[in-house]
Amino acid sequence: MKWIYWLRLYDTKFQAGCLQRRMENDWWIYGYDSPREIEIYRARSGRYGIRYLP
Repeated sequence: MKWIYWLRLYDTKFQAGCLQRRMENDWWIYGYDSPREIEIYRARSGRYGIRYLP
């Protein structure tokens, strides 16, 4: 399996963490299968992003 990268990068790890929590908790509302793993990563630019395994 390959990682799927969220399109946007965030300035702080806190902002990326908020999106991570939302993804973990909101998938069931829309009827989607929850990702197996969600991870915060740091890009070469120093900004933070989200990647997940479907």
